[in-house]
Amino acid sequence: MTAQFETTFANLGSSFGSYVAPTALKDAQLLHYNSALAANLGLDLPSIKALTTASDLPANCKPFAMVYAGHQFGGYSPQMGDGRGVLLGELGCNQQLWDLHLKGVGKTPYSRFGDGRAVLRSSLREYLGSNAMQGLQIPTTQALAIATTSEQVRRESLEPGAVLLRVSQCHIRFGHFEYFYYQNMQEEQAQLINYCAQRYLNLNTPNTRDNALALLDMATQNTAKLIAQWQAIGFAHGVLNTDNMSLIGETFDFGPFAFLDDFEPGHICNHSDDQGRYAFDRQANIGLWNLNALAHALSNFIDIADIKNTLAAYEKVLSSHYYQLMMTKLGLSSTLSEDNQQLLQQLLKLLAQDRTDYTYFFRTLSRAPDNALDLLIDRAAGQAWLEKYRACSAHIPESQRTTQMLAVNPKYILRNYLAQQVIESTNNGDLSRLDQLLSVLASPFEEHPALDHLAQPPADKDKHLAVSCSS
Repeated sequence: MTAQFETTFANLGSSFGSYVAPTALKDAQLLHYNSALAANLGLDLPSIKALTTASDLPANCKPFAMVYAGHQFGGYSPQMGDGRGVLLGELGCNQQLWDLHLKGVGKTPYSRFGDGRAVLRSSLREYLGSNAMQGLQIPTTQALAIATTSEQVRRESLEPGAVLLRVSQCHIRFGHFEYFYYQNMQEEQAQLINYCAQRYLNLNTPNTRDNALALLDMATQNTAKLIAQWQAIGFAHGVLNTDNMSLIGETFDFGPFAFLDDFEPGHICNHSDDQGRYAFDRQANIGLWNLNALAHALSNFIDIADIKNTLAAYEKVLSSHYYQLMMTKLGLSSTLSEDNQQLLQQLLKLLAQDRTDYTYFFRTLSRAPDNALDLLIDRAAGQAWLEKYRACSAHIPESQRTTQMLAVNPKYILRNYLAQQVIESTNNGDLSRLDQLLSVLASPFEEHPALDHLAQPPADKDKHLAVSCSS
C-alpha cells in the first residue's frame, strides 16, 4: 500500500524548519528492514523500498528538515537542526501518529559544513541499537530499514554510504524549545508547546502555561524512568546533549553508545568525551542538567516555583525506579529495605572492584548463584556477599526467584565487539551475522542455544573498542 502521510509538524510553518527534497542514493539497494515493525505500520515491501531509497516518495509526503538548538558538552549551539535528515511526515496507526524520518539523504539548510550523508557503519549501529532496546523493553526510537549506495562517504576514511529510515512517536528534542527561547520567538514557542501538549498528552486546551508545565512534568518523569532503565541494564548513551534528549523520554540518536562489558561505573564510551561528561555513572546527573536546560527554555511560561517543584521529583522517581529494577534483577522484593539496599551496594562495589562482566554475572546468578561466585576474583568477599544474598532471599521459593530473574536479566546484549563483527561482515556482503544478532536481540531473555556464542563476554582485545560521535 502507498503510505498515507500527514504533515502536522511541517504545517506549523517555516519557523520550524525547511522543506527539503532528499537526494536519491546512487544505485540504491534496500539492505535490511524490520518486518515486524513494517507490519505494525501497515507498510509493504515496495513502500519501504521507495521510502528508504527516497526514489519514489508518495505525493502526500513533504520532507521537512527540523530546526533546533542544543547544549553540546555543556556549551550552547544556537542553531543546529537536521543536517543530514528529513522528517517525511506522520503515519496514522492504531490511533497514534508515528514519525518517519530519513537519515543520510543529503544536505539541508542546517548541514553547516557537513555532507548530509550517513555511513553504513553508523546506520548499522543505530539499526542494531534500537532493536536491542526494543527487545529489552526500554523506550526507544526504532529503525525500520537501511538502504545502501555505491557512493563512498568520508569520515575518518572513505566508507560505504547508507540511509536509515527511523520511526518514533516523537522527534521533538529539548533543543527545539531552547531554539525558540534563545531566539526570543515566544509566539512560535507557544505554538510548539500547544502542539506537543495536544499530540503527546491529548491536552486540547489553549492554556499555554498549563501545557508547558504538563510537558515539563512528562519529560521529567519519563527521563528519570528511562535513565533508571539504562543504569539497571548497563547502557551508556555516550552523547547526552540536549539536542539528543527526547521530549517523551525515548532513547534517541544512537551514536557512540555501549552496553557495559566489565562493570566500570566511570566507563566512557565516547572517545571524543575527554572530560568524561557523559560517563556511565554521570548519566543520572546529566539527565537532570538537561531537564534544567529544558525548564529554563520554558521559563517564560512556567513560574519558578512550579519549575522547582517539578524538577524536584526527578531524583526520587529515578532512584525509586532504579531500586525496583535492581531488586527484580536480584530476585528480591522491591519493598524498600535497608538490608537489600546494602546488599545491592556491596555487590556493585564488588563487581566494579573485580571488573566482572555485568550482564554475564546477573544471568549466571539467576540460574546458579554458586557459579556466579566463580566470576569474582575476591572469593572471600564474594562468599560473604553470597551468604547475605541467600539470607535476604531465603523466604522466596527458588523457582520463583529464578523465573523472576531470568525474565529481566538478559542473556544477550548488543556488545560492541558483536556490532563491529556485523559491520565488517555486512561490508563484505554477508548478512548472516546481522540476521543472527537481530534474532537474539529481539528476544534477549530467551536461551537460543544454537547461538550461545553471541552471549559470551568479549576477549580482552575486544573490550573498550573506540567509538566516536561519527559512529
